[in-house]
Amino acid sequence: MAKSIMIQGTMSNAGKSLIVAGLCRIFKQDGYKAAPFKSQNMALNSFITEDGLEMGRAQVMQAEAAGVKPSILMNPILLKPTNDVGSQVIVNGEVLGNMSTKDYFRYKKQLVPEIMKAYHQLEEDYDIIVIEGAGSPAEINLKSEDIVNMGMAKIAKAPVLIVGDIDCGGVFAQLIGTMILLEEDEKAMVKGLIINKFRGDKTILDPGVVMLEERAKVNVVGVIPYMNIDVDDEDSLTKRFTSKKEVDLIDIAVIRLPRISNFTDFNILESLEGVSLRYVKSVAELKNPDMIIIPGTKNTMKDLLWMRQNGLEASILKAANFGKVIFGVCGGYQMLGETISDLGQVEEGGTIKGMGLLPIDTVFQSTKTRTRVSGSLCKLEGILKQLSDLEVEGYEIHMGTSKPQVTLSPMASITELIDEKSKYDGAYSGNVYGTYIHGVFDSEQVAKQLILSLAKEKGISMDHINVSNYQKYKDRQYDILADTLRKHLDMKKIYEILEMGI
Repeated sequence: MAKSIMIQGTMSNAGKSLIVAGLCRIFKQDGYKAAPFKSQNMALNSFITEDGLEMGRAQVMQAEAAGVKPSILMNPILLKPTNDVGSQVIVNGEVLGNMSTKDYFRYKKQLVPEIMKAYHQLEEDYDIIVIEGAGSPAEINLKSEDIVNMGMAKIAKAPVLIVGDIDCGGVFAQLIGTMILLEEDEKAMVKGLIINKFRGDKTILDPGVVMLEERAKVNVVGVIPYMNIDVDDEDSLTKRFTSKKEVDLIDIAVIRLPRISNFTDFNILESLEGVSLRYVKSVAELKNPDMIIIPGTKNTMKDLLWMRQNGLEASILKAANFGKVIFGVCGGYQMLGETISDLGQVEEGGTIKGMGLLPIDTVFQSTKTRTRVSGSLCKLEGILKQLSDLEVEGYEIHMGTSKPQVTLSPMASITELIDEKSKYDGAYSGNVYGTYIHGVFDSEQVAKQLILSLAKEKGISMDHINVSNYQKYKDRQYDILADTLRKHLDMKKIYEILEMGI
C-alpha cells in the first residue's frame, strides 16, 4: 500500500498545487511511482482524460510532473462555478448536476465513499500519494462537513505539512493562527510547516522561524524562495491575468471573461519570445492587438452580455471589420455566431443574439460533450491560411452544439479518440475563426505558423522565432521546480515523515 503525505495551506494560493507537483517530481526522480490526489477541487480549468472523463487541470499538471497518466482517481470531485452561489458538480469525471452552495454543503458527505474508493485504488497502484488540500483547514464554519483538508487527512491517515505565503504578508500569524484553530487530534497530524514565496536574505528570517517553531510546536521543514515557474495554474488566482505586459512585436489579446475557463490553451503562446499575450477586461486595456482571442467560459451567455455591456463586443466587431484576426475557442466560438439558445435552462435560459461574425446557431443541451480528438486543420483562407493542413490534438468539453446557417468552411477535420468517430469541427469566415478544440495551439508547428502569419500581415519578420516542443519545455520547468524544492526543503525530514505516518 502506498505511503502518503498531505500539503495543506493557510489560504488559497499559498502554493499547495506547486509544492505537490514539485514533490511528485522529486519522488519520480528518486525512483518512486507517485500520484497526486485532491478529493475536491473547485476550478474552471478542466481536462478530458483518454477515457473521456473530466478532472481538474491542476491534478493533470501534477500527474505530468510525476510522469504518470492523469486519471479521475486523482480528482474524484470537481466543482465548476456557474455563478456566485452555485456550481456544476462533477463526480468521477461525469456531471452529477448543478447545485447551489447550500445544497452542495448539505450533500457532499454522501460523496465520501466515492472519495475513499478513488483514494484506495491509487493506494494499490502507487508507491507514494501526495495529497493536496483546498483553501485552509482553519475555516471553522466548514469543518464539520470537511472532506478535503483534515477530513481527508483522517481518511488517508496522512501526515500533514502546512504551507504559508510570506509574500502576501503575515505568514507567522497565518501559520500560528491555523495551528490554534485546529482540534487537538488535528494538531497531532501536522508534522511540519513550510514558508513559501520568500524574497531576500534568509538569515533575517531565522529568528522568526525559531519563534514560530516554539509557538506552533511544529518544526519548519523549509523556506522556499519565490519561484517563477511556468506551469499550468489555477483559475482566478493566476498571476497570468494581472501581470502587466508591454506590447511586443506580435501582440495577442485574450478577453478575460468573468467565468474564463481553460486559459491554459494559450500558455504556449505566452512562452514565445517577441510575443505579448495579454489578458484584458476593458476597452482601454484592449489597445490595438494583432489578434483577439475569445476563450472558453463556464457561462457563455452571461459573459457575452458582459462584453456587450462594457463595450468589448463593439471593439471586437470594429477590429473584425478592419480585418484583424478574431479567434474563438469553445464558448468564445459560440459567441461568434448569430444566436445562442438555452431552452433547457442549462445556463441562463432563453435565446440571445450572438456577435454575428460567423453564420452559426448554437443550442445548449443537457448532455456534455467530453472527448479527446486528433486530426488536422482544413484548407484555411485569410491571414491564417499558412496553418492549413497542420496536425492538431486536444479535447472538447462543452454543453452545446453549433450548426451553420449556410454552407460554411470548417476549421478542422478530426477524429474522436474514444469512439473513433470522424467529423468536422468549427468554422471560419474571412479572418474570423472558431473551434471547439482545447489545445489547438499546443503543437509547435501551429504556434509557429500562427505567429509567422501575424508577422507577415504586419509586415515584419519573425523568422528567428524558436518554438520548442511544448511538452519538453514543461518537463524542464518541472525539473527546475524539483531542483528548487530539493535545495530549500528538508527532504530527509520529509522522507522520515512519510515513513512514520501518523
